[in-house]
Amino acid sequence: MKKSFLITVLLLVFNLTFSQKKEENLTEQKIDNYIQEVIAINEIPGVALAVIKDGKVVYEKYYGKASLEENKAVDKNTAFKIFSTTKLSTNVGVFQLIEQGKLSLEDPISKYLNNLPKEWQGVKIKNLLSHSSGLPNIVMFEDIAITLSFDEKLKLLSNKPMEFVTGNEYNYNQTNYLFLAKIIEKITSLSFDEYILNNQFPGVKSGVYFSSNFGEAVLNSASRYNYNAETKKYIKSISDFGFDAHSANGLNISLPEFIKWNQNLDNDIYLKKETKYSMWQPFAFANKTDRFAYGWEIVPVNKILSYGFTGGNETAFRKFPDHKLTIIFLSNGHKYSSLYVQSQVINHVASIVDQTLTDDYYLAGEKVNQAFLKLDIKKAEQNYLDIKKNHPDWDFEYRLNVIGYTLMDHGRIKDGIKVLELNTIENPKSENAFDSLADGYFKSNQLENSKKSYNKVLELSPDHKNAKEMLEKIKNGSNKI
Repeated sequence: MKKSFLITVLLLVFNLTFSQKKEENLTEQKIDNYIQEVIAINEIPGVALAVIKDGKVVYEKYYGKASLEENKAVDKNTAFKIFSTTKLSTNVGVFQLIEQGKLSLEDPISKYLNNLPKEWQGVKIKNLLSHSSGLPNIVMFEDIAITLSFDEKLKLLSNKPMEFVTGNEYNYNQTNYLFLAKIIEKITSLSFDEYILNNQFPGVKSGVYFSSNFGEAVLNSASRYNYNAETKKYIKSISDFGFDAHSANGLNISLPEFIKWNQNLDNDIYLKKETKYSMWQPFAFANKTDRFAYGWEIVPVNKILSYGFTGGNETAFRKFPDHKLTIIFLSNGHKYSSLYVQSQVINHVASIVDQTLTDDYYLAGEKVNQAFLKLDIKKAEQNYLDIKKNHPDWDFEYRLNVIGYTLMDHGRIKDGIKVLELNTIENPKSENAFDSLADGYFKSNQLENSKKSYNKVLELSPDHKNAKEMLEKIKNGSNKI
């Protein structure tokens, strides 16, 4: 009797384990198939992807090339440039100082930075983190060279106008993170790099370093590639954003080290749980429409909130705290960088791992993108119309606009214009849709059609500045923007 019972229990355990393993293998295969399709459609040189669920790494794989010139494969030692995803480590560094009582969200930046204009006196630490400062964006001014000292940059920047009233709205701004770095340095008496490495990557000998110089040759580092639509080839980037950009885009990290960073964040090693969750609270913008946390993007997926950031249209990190899920996507180039492939990957992989995170609108949007990239234009358009027929309430205006420009930028002028025409049919009251179509016509030298579309823009928005200027150019016989 006892022996029979033991055998029954063992069989149940075996069957349960077998079923669980089978399900895990099926999930892994689904992710494999999906990522390979994404890489093929977007012609991505190299990719590293990790999925962490319930504290366990359930997926970690490497694809493609870290270096096309050297034919070097991506592997666990490959350090990727993560661009603006770097800001997450800066955010954690700021909140570590807050937790230690050395800094407050309510501190004015004038407490730490000298020689600030009067208009900047109301800017606080919370405004830098939430991109609600309204400060002039330093990367927008050609006269502020990266080779200048911080004091020289500050002097020039101080003469630029504020973008909006502090706290009113969200506007992504690199000045915010330059100032956060200088405030960290003032408080700690360490360089920004030293502070972050000492407090978030102690003892790490390889796989993590700071550099915003993409042309710098570093062992086991993935090259960053820009796609040239004319030659249809990737070109290695040699852009250099300077040392002062490290807090905004300078972190280079391997996937295993990023996984460890996430585990330390999950296990409350960097920050106490309550401090960590305070980073993810939405900032109270005065316009009551924008949504962003303290340095973290808030993304609802099937009405479930997730938090993270993306960088360079090539990397992404996202957490679903209530589902104990984190997804990390790293790459070193996209053919269609304007289509936000990194965000689509996060949302799609989340739906594979956890069905409650299946967001039909996001997945349909990705399907629309892929159809226009890989199918005949008529089939792609029909695919879109079929989706809209089933979901007439779904808004794809912005997506169609980006797809139209993307196709034109890659030599598919006629197809791109067809997509922009479709957008005006779908959104007949959108001045932006008609403005983009007019721009497409103008670029293809269809000046009469361009003129008609710009006039339509003015019907919808009589004070539209660009439409007036472009109509004047057409009138004067110019065919150059």
